[in-house]
Amino acid sequence: MKRKLLGLTLEELKDVAVELGLPKFAGKQMAEWIYGHHVGSIDEMTNISKANREKLAEQFEIGCAAPIDAQRSKDGTIKYLFPVATTNAENNGKFVETVFIPEENDRATLCVSSQVGCKMNCLFCQTGKQGFEGNLTANDILNQVYSLPERDQLTNIVFMGQGEPMDNLDNVLRATTILTADYGWAWSPKRITVSSVGVKNKLKRFLEESDCHVAISLHAPIHSLRAELMPAERGMSIEEVVELLRNYDFSHQRRLSFEYIVFGGLNDTKAHAQEIVSLLKGLDCRVNLIRFHQIPNVPLHGADDAKMEQLRDYLTSHGVFTTIRASRGQDIYAACGLLSTSKKISESRK
Repeated sequence: MKRKLLGLTLEELKDVAVELGLPKFAGKQMAEWIYGHHVGSIDEMTNISKANREKLAEQFEIGCAAPIDAQRSKDGTIKYLFPVATTNAENNGKFVETVFIPEENDRATLCVSSQVGCKMNCLFCQTGKQGFEGNLTANDILNQVYSLPERDQLTNIVFMGQGEPMDNLDNVLRATTILTADYGWAWSPKRITVSSVGVKNKLKRFLEESDCHVAISLHAPIHSLRAELMPAERGMSIEEVVELLRNYDFSHQRRLSFEYIVFGGLNDTKAHAQEIVSLLKGLDCRVNLIRFHQIPNVPLHGADDAKMEQLRDYLTSHGVFTTIRASRGQDIYAACGLLSTSKKISESRK
């Protein structure tokens, strides 16, 4: 199997050039063609000699793969199905879902995946019901951007698709490094948000090594309730997460947010709002309230709009800036918590 160039850093591309006996500067040329011009084949790198392109193509390929399916929502959201080229698990027909969300004022967000399935097994998440199928490489992550038909429309990327980014931290950091590097996409870190339930040691490392925005999956401000909803609470409690976050400055360009799915009668009372205020006191952050989208065999239901507005108003009036996030793509199972490729993977194995 040929090695892939998409997902390699500038220094690694220079190493490839040296390995093959090409001039070292050919690595910079490769980076320009891949990350600047988004070429689909090595033969398009026309300022590299034909002989050197042939030598490169013997062992390498760009490593891009177009989505094999697309579903369009009535609200304009598009869910793409991407084949996974390489995972840490056996490669036998795996896929990930990626969601393109066009918005007003020429804003467009891409929700990318970092794993096939997920280990976290949150009660309210369809991806967690799929189980863990494998980590995506940086190539797999970046291909969701590289091969997106609407790539040139993107203004923001959120790592909120399938998987827990901190559980695949090396590849997530590699991908965000290339997205923000001068030789790569040269995006501002302000355009990228990485979410996490909170993974001990990994979250700290991400905060130290990246300048991207951070979104923490909160969903319950009380340890016992959060542990029922999110088994990861037992590994790193929300109190530990917040205590760690207090060591970093979010008052300037880097933004900190907390995601909070509102469940009717479970985490939507005034007492829960008071706990949120107490937990987040002094943090420069915002809370995004999210509607719950029903998944099979889960005894949870969403709160009504009035309850969500009451929760928003209470938090905002007590110093925690809070918004209600618009639900997008629910009719095509692209909304928060609904992504899953378990059926497609099962079908591919028949």
